[in-house]
Amino acid sequence: MFTGIVQEMGTVRGVEPLEEGSRLIIETTLPVDELGMGGSIALDGACMTVVVIEEGAFAVDVSAESLRCTTLGERVAGDRINLEPPLRANDLLGGHVVSGHIDGTGTIAEIKPEGESSIFTFSVPPELAVLTVEKGSVAIDGISLTCFNCREDSLDVAIIPHTLEVTKLGTSKPGTRVNIEADILGKYVAKLVDAALAARAGS
Repeated sequence: MFTGIVQEMGTVRGVEPLEEGSRLIIETTLPVDELGMGGSIALDGACMTVVVIEEGAFAVDVSAESLRCTTLGERVAGDRINLEPPLRANDLLGGHVVSGHIDGTGTIAEIKPEGESSIFTFSVPPELAVLTVEKGSVAIDGISLTCFNCREDSLDVAIIPHTLEVTKLGTSKPGTRVNIEADILGKYVAKLVDAALAARAGS
């Protein structure tokens, strides 16, 4: 489990093809020995398992399914990537509950300055847009954000200077694809409502 508070921007050292999927080698200043073999870490919001640990770097194997559902298949050597180790029992829950299970991808449609901050508009698939609510939480590339102006196929978020500095959003441009994880509470509510409506229709 994660909180959507990015700890560092790592750098992709290399990408190695696997028979089904690929291996990403990530350079980081995070204490990799604390991750542990088989431990979890979120890469641009996607929960991955550490399979190699070396000084100043670690590697994860990305399955074919994860390549289909996330933007990790687009990463190349030199790319920056948002990193967050898993939440520990005594950590502060500073963002919101994030599972690291990406629901789909969206695209940066527009970036508008607003004072010191920036308003990012993201185009999102309708099946994800329906899970967002005004002033609710959403994780974009692993960053816990508050969404507003939630529409049928897009949403806005306000990004403060600190977030622009410590995450990939600071160098992102319109057209960039991003990983999106809807608030897990919204997903449970949507499933329960759908089931109730189906039962009512059946009766």
